[in-house]
Amino acid sequence: MESLSTTTSPSSNNNGGGTTSFAKTCFHGVNGISGIGIVSIPFALASGGWLSLIFLFIISIAACYTGLLIKRCMDKDSTIESLPDIGQRAFGDKGRLLVNIAMNCELYLVITGYLILEGDNLNKLISHFHVDIGGLRITGTHCFVLLSALIILPTVWLEDLSKLLSYVSATGALASIIFLCSLLWNGTIDGTKLHSKGVLFNWKGVPAAVSLYAFCYSSHPVFPSLYTSMKNKHQFSNVLLVCFTLCTLVYAATAVLGYLMFGSEVESEITLNLPKEKLSSKVAIYTTLVNPITKYALMLRPIVDAVKSVLPNHYSKRPKLTHILISSILLFTTVVVALTVPFFGYLMSLVGALLSVSASFLVPCVCYLKISGTYGKLGCEMVVNYSIVLVGVAIAAFGTYTSLLEIIRHL
Repeated sequence: MESLSTTTSPSSNNNGGGTTSFAKTCFHGVNGISGIGIVSIPFALASGGWLSLIFLFIISIAACYTGLLIKRCMDKDSTIESLPDIGQRAFGDKGRLLVNIAMNCELYLVITGYLILEGDNLNKLISHFHVDIGGLRITGTHCFVLLSALIILPTVWLEDLSKLLSYVSATGALASIIFLCSLLWNGTIDGTKLHSKGVLFNWKGVPAAVSLYAFCYSSHPVFPSLYTSMKNKHQFSNVLLVCFTLCTLVYAATAVLGYLMFGSEVESEITLNLPKEKLSSKVAIYTTLVNPITKYALMLRPIVDAVKSVLPNHYSKRPKLTHILISSILLFTTVVVALTVPFFGYLMSLVGALLSVSASFLVPCVCYLKISGTYGKLGCEMVVNYSIVLVGVAIAAFGTYTSLLEIIRHL
């Protein structure tokens, strides 16, 4: 869902043969798609009502299809190794720039969401905590955001993330499964119970619901590396089918469970609804807390590299210091944004509507139409692509407007 920055598989040239097996590629793909969106998906279902679950499946199918379009673009040009390469192949330097902007902005807001998530859940575990400094009271949530940033700080200073990558390569899938199991445990055995009937459909909440659903499938920048690393590349379409099926089933199960447990009262992070004295709740919350801390540096790295690439040459004479400086400044800015806009659900809804839709739906469709030369031809494929583009633009427009409106209203 949010693992845009890194892949857990070795990259190879599109012409050459990769070494990764089908099963391993599926494993990496599931890890790429799985992420923090799982904590907000019950809120998405509560926003749109039971029938909005249909949109989750439609978005999943569309995301799987656009993943296949990325493969087709790469088959057209063997020099393509990343999503920005596809943008450049289709629209030149401007295309590369726009794709890079969308990807890096998405990463930036996702890691900001990590800090909000940490602050909210730590405040849930240790309630009524605050610090008074010279008459100024710092709330527990703010304190825990700052504490999380201090814990994360040494990891962003690392230039070689290979060791860190080895520890977090399985966190996406594993964390999602543990989270779902602890939620099921809480709702059936540990006292919360499944009692809410919910509403069938809520038109007003659809933009937020669809935006959050789209955020759950924002892993497309990882797919080029997964594809080039595969031993049998013709199996990539099956990899996509397996990954999206498994992840969608987990997302749907989590959404249904959360909505049955708390109904319209479900928070933007369902962990905030869980009774903290229960063991199952603690497992869910601790799982939620560990994931962002381990992934933050990996998600920040592409943004650091992008900043380095535009710096004057004389900064390259002291690469270590430059890296530490840029990483620290970027971390500091995400802390400021997290403290200023501490609304996880609405922020992730904004990311889903504006940036996830752009990078994972619009870019693959538009670039494929341009690269393949089918944008002016009649046919089923063209109709499907243009339909995804039109719906994507509608989601981006309405979802962004709704999310910004809610953020402004809560400031």
